[in-house]
Amino acid sequence: MLNGTNFKAWKENIMIVLDYMDLDIALRKDHLVISHEDKRDIDKWDRSNHMSTTTKKIFEELEKKFAKNDKVETSTVLAKFISMKYKGKKNIREYILEMSHLASKLKALKLKLSEDLLVHLVFISLPVQFNQFKVNYNCQMDKWSINELISHCVQKEEKLKQDKHESAHLTMTSKNKIKKIFMINEAVGGPPLKK
Repeated sequence: MLNGTNFKAWKENIMIVLDYMDLDIALRKDHLVISHEDKRDIDKWDRSNHMSTTTKKIFEELEKKFAKNDKVETSTVLAKFISMKYKGKKNIREYILEMSHLASKLKALKLKLSEDLLVHLVFISLPVQFNQFKVNYNCQMDKWSINELISHCVQKEEKLKQDKHESAHLTMTSKNKIKKIFMINEAVGGPPLKK
């Protein structure tokens, strides 16, 4: 079904059907020059041309109406790409894969980003909790592929979650110890401790 967003895919599907039915020759070739060896090709072209006289015109008109403006699409994808910031709401693997997917879309729009640049842009988009991780990467000579970056970031994310959990546990334990000391001092009649 043709709608405003799927013209390219729709046209490809129609071309496949026409090719299968051997009716696409007139759409692919404007006109064939007649020679004795090509008589069979001319007959195929005439048949195809006769059966699809207006199809080419219809495709041209539909393309004018439904074809996306590459500049607009490039701007939209690029704006989304450069404004991405990791906020920790989803896992970091999904986040980096989403950035990689947007880079692939930009490549399809003839705006290629090298893998090294993509790795650096991912690092730039990470929050301050990853600053030491960024420094460590910048200090080493090796460059990471996007897959290596994902692997290292997943490990770092797990470490951050574990540290956060341990920190919360330590805070809770410290508060309980202070509360116990306060209660003991009150029970023995000692001076009250300030909170």
